[in-house]
Amino acid sequence: MEDKSITNTIDYRDLNEEIDLQRYWLVLKRRWLPAMTVLLATVVAATYYGAQQKPVYEAGGKLLIQQDRSTNLTGFGTALGQPQALSPFAPGNVLATQADILKSLPVMEEAIRELNLRDGNNQLLSPQALQQNLSVTPADTSDTISVAYTGEDPREAANIVNQVMNSYVRFNVAMNRSEATAAREFVERQLPKAEADVERAAEALRQFKSQNQVVALEVETNATVEAINELNAQINTTQATLADADTRAVNLRQQLGMSVEQALQLATLSQAPGIQQALTDLQTIQTNLANQRTRYTGNHFSVQALERQEAALQDLLRNRVGQVLNTEVSFVPDSLQMSDLSRDLTAQLAQAEIDRLSAVSQIQALAQARNAYIQRSQTFPSLEKQQLELEQRLAVARTSFEALLNSLQEAQLAESQTVGSAQIIETALLPTDPSGQGLSLYLAGGLIAGGLAAVATAFLLDLVDKSVKTVKDAETLLGYTLLGLIPRFSTPADDQSGFSGDQFSPRIVAMRGNEPFICGAYQMLQANLKFISSDKPLRSIAITSSVEQEGKSEVCANLAATMAQAGKQVLLVDADMRAPSQHHLWNVLNTIGLSHVLVGEGDLNRALIPVAQNLTLLPAGVIPPNPLALLDSERMASLINSLAQQFDYVIFDTPPLVGAADAAVLGKSADGILMVIRPRQVDSASVAAAKSLLSRSGANVLGFIANGVDVRNEHDDYVSLAKSRPYGYTDKAIARKNAPVSL
Repeated sequence: MEDKSITNTIDYRDLNEEIDLQRYWLVLKRRWLPAMTVLLATVVAATYYGAQQKPVYEAGGKLLIQQDRSTNLTGFGTALGQPQALSPFAPGNVLATQADILKSLPVMEEAIRELNLRDGNNQLLSPQALQQNLSVTPADTSDTISVAYTGEDPREAANIVNQVMNSYVRFNVAMNRSEATAAREFVERQLPKAEADVERAAEALRQFKSQNQVVALEVETNATVEAINELNAQINTTQATLADADTRAVNLRQQLGMSVEQALQLATLSQAPGIQQALTDLQTIQTNLANQRTRYTGNHFSVQALERQEAALQDLLRNRVGQVLNTEVSFVPDSLQMSDLSRDLTAQLAQAEIDRLSAVSQIQALAQARNAYIQRSQTFPSLEKQQLELEQRLAVARTSFEALLNSLQEAQLAESQTVGSAQIIETALLPTDPSGQGLSLYLAGGLIAGGLAAVATAFLLDLVDKSVKTVKDAETLLGYTLLGLIPRFSTPADDQSGFSGDQFSPRIVAMRGNEPFICGAYQMLQANLKFISSDKPLRSIAITSSVEQEGKSEVCANLAATMAQAGKQVLLVDADMRAPSQHHLWNVLNTIGLSHVLVGEGDLNRALIPVAQNLTLLPAGVIPPNPLALLDSERMASLINSLAQQFDYVIFDTPPLVGAADAAVLGKSADGILMVIRPRQVDSASVAAAKSLLSRSGANVLGFIANGVDVRNEHDDYVSLAKSRPYGYTDKAIARKNAPVSL
């Protein structure tokens, strides 16, 4: 069970997601010898090849490319989208096009003929052979083209460049003149059509104005709008007069108590002289008759005479009224005998009616005139649109005709000119020094190519090599926590001859103390194991590796010695009953060991051998025919429990995982298991197989220990971890740990 709060450990797994440039540098450091071999071989080969080459000379000239307007002489060049700028980044890339023309077959063939260039067979040089050594480069920021030729003869190189440029200029002039001729002929064919278009457009506009009686449509439109506004003002004024007449007529009818028709009739009758005379006579007779009746009876002759006169006057009055009204009347209206005031009011009522009828008539006439103007104005938008279209058509036709006339003049002028769009601004001079393709150039090319080949070789060899090369690779493959990093070290020369008596192996540096740097690494490992599990203390630990020669037995011995020096009772059990080695490291006899105890042929107390203060060793004993059966037995499980109660720590040295399942079985019975990884000693396939076996066994994997690490070939993060100053180090020890490491 992992504890995320472990001190003195660093989780580097998130670094795998980043681009690790240092990893590439480490690859080059590991493969420096073959990489340097490839580099030196490439440089030597390039130098030798360069020494065999003959000196070559390069002559160069420069052309100015001006704007070629021949494509616009027809007047349609711009409309067709021809580029105007000569920048190589412009649409159409004009400079690149001219560069291709300069290297075209006609230009090459003319230059070959003019200079009489021949090959080794005394035949005219082929254009392709000339093009191989000729370079044409458009400028990036100016309208120029650089022409260069490389050859063994400097004079020939200069002559070829100058002749090629002269041939191109002549070809350019001829091409421009031919384009101008073609443009002129095209314009001459188009002029009659354009002139006919102008005449048709002008005639269509004239007919339109004639048919619609349009002289100045805009002026007529403004006049119509003004007339409509004037008529609207008159209609409003007349409507006000009509309203006033209606008001007067209503008031007069109410005062007189008669209709307008009656008032008009009375007004007409009152103005007739015969009626007024008859009415006056009738009133006189009626007055006399009234006086006589007061004197006489109705039978008196004077009364009867007056009555007859009255009847005669009434008949006369009725006849005259009928004549005036043009109709027959049966009685004389009493209203004829009205007062002067009534007669005046009646005349006013009649006049009001006349005014009203006059206003109505005027409004109708004005409305008809306004409607006529409005109807006319509604046709103006359509007329304006038609007139605008016709005028635009005429303008376009005139513009095209004038453009063709201008293009014809320009084409005729261009056709008569002898200057093209290309101009030589820099002729080729006779080169005096060889070009840059000397020995130094080949040497530089060899260095570059050799460097690339060396890098490729280093990475190819590293890719083919499947071994675990660094601690970071091991951490990536396993996915376990790195609990300890043991740097590679060598024992003193006087200890390499062997040991005898009670001396133990010089590789157990924790007992000798002559390697404080290595001792500090084991102290860190002990501290990490102490805090790796917070809920259950670790008492029994199995240590294994993927394959042999990874130093797991040496790690077991040094870790046990470090724990014992800390005052803990430690038992080191050599559980590798396939190839035991702890008795060799500690220089003890392997007469009675673990195998004897498990099969019941030896006493445990006799098998335990004290090798140092607080440190006891249980050797492996005789090699049994089936070590896995002994380790997976009930007796082994009982022994582990018994030893865990007797000692503070029990460390088991187990066989490698690849090829045997002993470590996986024992690791499941112990409190945890540690893996030892030695970079450059084990391959990735073996590490993956070991991890798979541990995963299937269900063992509690505490982490892994990197052993025999060459800090010079590790990432900076791991180097910092390895070189961190452990507790109790002196300055002398620090100086010694930074000394060069050697096997």
